[in-house]
Amino acid sequence: MQTPEEGKVRVAFAELIDLAAEKVGGRALYANDEFFAPKENLLKPGRGVFIPDKYTEFGKWMDGWETRRKRVPGHDFCILQLGLPGTIRGVNVDTNHFVGNFPEYASVDALEVRGEATPESLVDAAWTPIVPRTRLVGGTQNYLPVASEARWTHVRLNIFPDGGVARFRVHGVVRPDLEKLRGGELVDLAAAENGGIVVTCNDAFFGPKDNLILPGRAATMGDGWETRRKRVPGFDWIVVKLATAGTVQRVEVDTNHFKGNYPDTCSLEGCFLKEDILDFANAKDISWQEILPRTRLQASHRHFYEQELREKGPFTHVRLNIFPDGGISRLRVHGRAA
Repeated sequence: MQTPEEGKVRVAFAELIDLAAEKVGGRALYANDEFFAPKENLLKPGRGVFIPDKYTEFGKWMDGWETRRKRVPGHDFCILQLGLPGTIRGVNVDTNHFVGNFPEYASVDALEVRGEATPESLVDAAWTPIVPRTRLVGGTQNYLPVASEARWTHVRLNIFPDGGVARFRVHGVVRPDLEKLRGGELVDLAAAENGGIVVTCNDAFFGPKDNLILPGRAATMGDGWETRRKRVPGFDWIVVKLATAGTVQRVEVDTNHFKGNYPDTCSLEGCFLKEDILDFANAKDISWQEILPRTRLQASHRHFYEQELREKGPFTHVRLNIFPDGGISRLRVHGRAA
């Protein structure tokens, strides 16, 4: 287990998208106990807050999921439905602000469900352990790796014996419906729900890189990708690995909510790589082809490009360049699988 607050350790799997996040459709379906604080808090954004003098009729208000003190044998658990089914690389059991009341141990089980399932039926389902019972540390992010290549739709967080967890993150890679992608219809090849992945970017100071390809339009300015103010020559950029190699037919660049901080111009480039070798170190050295030439943007506006596209691929990756800096809420790359 790694706790970056203590050792400032980079946890690679934590840079992958959170498959269970509320904003991608994750849901807390069932908890055997949520006396002090509701299960839904586990999937909310941020790390949770602490308000010293806030109480409810049940006791101290806490920004997380918290069960009562257990006086009988057993342990508490919560069942979550992933918003984006996929392969899990690791989880983060965040006990932020839970210091005298965090669980001593936690474990995680997973399940793949085809079709619909009721919360009651999931309680007695045949769960597969993916994280063994592991000791937790209070008031920190507990990163627990997962060694499984299976596709999962649901997870169960077990805490021993009881206590509170502020947030629960399930980092991994989306495993989409490949038949849908290859059906010949126009699809968003960059979308997270279809298997698109933000590989790297040069800056994400104000807004996380994965926001760029999340479902729907951004709810606020904080729901997009935003870089810091550039004080040196150059431009900012972000690279997306498409869900599958495909040709680009239409591009959307959405600056929703970015008004005094949207980029002046942008461009889009693509490349076709036979091997998955692209990372931050070589992103600028790849031979990129111009898809969309440098184009002026407007504040808080959906920009659609079709006739303006120079090259259509096929491509496996695209790079969005913004000049000189600023925020983009969403990038859509509509195309057909090659």
